[in-house]
Amino acid sequence: MESLTRLPLFFALEAKRALVAGGNVAAAWKIELLSAAGAQVDVYAIAPCEEVLTLAARPPRGLVVLHRREWQEDDFMGAAIAIGACEGADDAARFSAVARAAGVPVNVIDKPDFCDFAFGSIVNRSPLVIGISTDGAAPVFAQEIRAKLEAMIPQGFARWADAARRWRGPLKTSGLSFAARRRFWQIFTGHAVRNPDQEPRQSDFTALLAATQAEGESMERGSVLLVGAGPGDPELLTLRAVRAMQSADVILFDDLVSPQVLDFARREAKKMLVGKSGHGPACKQSEINALMVSLARNGKRVVRLKGGDPMIFGRASEEIEACRDAGLSVEVVPGVTAAQGAAAWLGISLTHRESARRLQYVTGHGADGNLPDNIDWKSLADPAVTT
Repeated sequence: MESLTRLPLFFALEAKRALVAGGNVAAAWKIELLSAAGAQVDVYAIAPCEEVLTLAARPPRGLVVLHRREWQEDDFMGAAIAIGACEGADDAARFSAVARAAGVPVNVIDKPDFCDFAFGSIVNRSPLVIGISTDGAAPVFAQEIRAKLEAMIPQGFARWADAARRWRGPLKTSGLSFAARRRFWQIFTGHAVRNPDQEPRQSDFTALLAATQAEGESMERGSVLLVGAGPGDPELLTLRAVRAMQSADVILFDDLVSPQVLDFARREAKKMLVGKSGHGPACKQSEINALMVSLARNGKRVVRLKGGDPMIFGRASEEIEACRDAGLSVEVVPGVTAAQGAAAWLGISLTHRESARRLQYVTGHGADGNLPDNIDWKSLADPAVTT
């Protein structure tokens, strides 16, 4: 994984006490946010603004208690979180120091040097919540990303996320295996994405459960997907390749697959390097075939991740044959081959009509790993061919 400037966390504040010092408009936004998360918000402000008064009278969710005085050190006892709207650096330093001494995570609005954490932009489809942060580098950029996500993500996803929470318990007691339950959620997600405005009903749960059970036998046997990882740039991955990696139990990947591509994999997936190289340790093709078959027979969803396109010098035929001989389901997800990626980067057409009448891919290695003795050198030198 690439380095993170901030670790994104989601804080459970239901029925917990939050302290807010200050009564300006900036504090009001934080009070509203904390209340919406179910916190009991104690606000300390001598002259609160109209927005704070409104929130105290009609909080979004959790209780908002207004104390018309300055905060004191004892106020931090029992607080789960502290927010300060401090005027100057001295006030901010004191507020932050007292909070930390009490073991309370602290945020001083617009003063990052005194903060243990930061608030990001939020897309709220609760219980589906998306947080966006630029670590303070470009707040307007984060707001623009939030606006785009708001437009893309239907409001109805909130209902489906809530249904998922309700159905998780019944699914656990349904008797389905772990693999089958995960498949249920994959089917559930596809249905929710196709029907975002539909109100989830118990009949939907029953139908989705039946669809999962109908797939039971083939799912218990596992499956194999040969997936093209492209030439290395993660932006050249296909959507189907990303979906495959995010649904995998195990990913067997080559040396040519970049770490940035692997970042798209499901976090719980086991990643195993099975690369072949001209020097040092390498996996034999027969060993890779046997490993794929063994994992799939144990009910795993195996993604065989290959650089470029798996069907171009990727030994895909041998792996497909091994899976079919074992009676396993196998699919191929095409990828951008390195030749196409290089041509695009160089801005050169591989089939320019004034220069090339044919496109050919040639390898310098035979099945035995040596240079073939029957290479058609004349064909390689043909000026009307892109090789």
